[in-house]
Amino acid sequence: MSSLAETPRIQDPLRLLSSGYKVYSQNQEDGMIAEVFRRIGVITRRFIEFGVETGLECNSAFLLMQDWSGAWIEGSTENAAAARNNFKDYPVEVVNTYITVENADAMITRLAGGQELDFLSIDIDTIDYWIWRAVVTVRPRLVVIEYNANWPPHIRKTVAHDPAMFWDGSNYSGASLGALEALGRSKGYSLVGCSLAGANAFFVRDDLVGDKFCAPFTAENHYEPPRYELAGSFGHRAGMGCWVDV
Repeated sequence: MSSLAETPRIQDPLRLLSSGYKVYSQNQEDGMIAEVFRRIGVITRRFIEFGVETGLECNSAFLLMQDWSGAWIEGSTENAAAARNNFKDYPVEVVNTYITVENADAMITRLAGGQELDFLSIDIDTIDYWIWRAVVTVRPRLVVIEYNANWPPHIRKTVAHDPAMFWDGSNYSGASLGALEALGRSKGYSLVGCSLAGANAFFVRDDLVGDKFCAPFTAENHYEPPRYELAGSFGHRAGMGCWVDV
């Protein structure tokens, strides 16, 4: 890890990689999120995240310790109850429901409450691509979304849209970085970095990018391979399902 951290790529000041650290995030997203907002500033300190489980390992928990507020969407009744209990002293609304392509835009719009949203985090291990595509009314300043690093960056693939899909623990999940880069570009976002573990991609709204991040904003430039061992000794078993090109 020390030799990896010393590489010119990671030390590049326009990249986010050297800023990573973990407080409550699964990998080192906490530090990277902080660095993005150091560069682009904050407006409302409002976030929305879905796929948080109990809230103890997600991308926005640390923000609650820094005077942010927001909402979590969690499909599991048990996990939602645990999240409410774990963070009962913090300004976060826990919504116990499954987010779908049909309800995503209306739900995000309601939870944003008419304010500009600083941060949206998407990690449901399944139809992440289709959910982000469905969110059109609210345009968060930063979007962090999990990508499937098993696919090389030039490939554009996502799981087929299946509202009943549950993650089975395999690498049949989510979307390739290339697919998300293309989607982000169509929505007015630039891919500005990925976590060192090859887990999450960072998209900043185009009007905020300027010269603050490492160009070009492509999957080929910002792709990080799967280094899931950085978050612990685990991985995903091989799996197969219906992949579609996008």
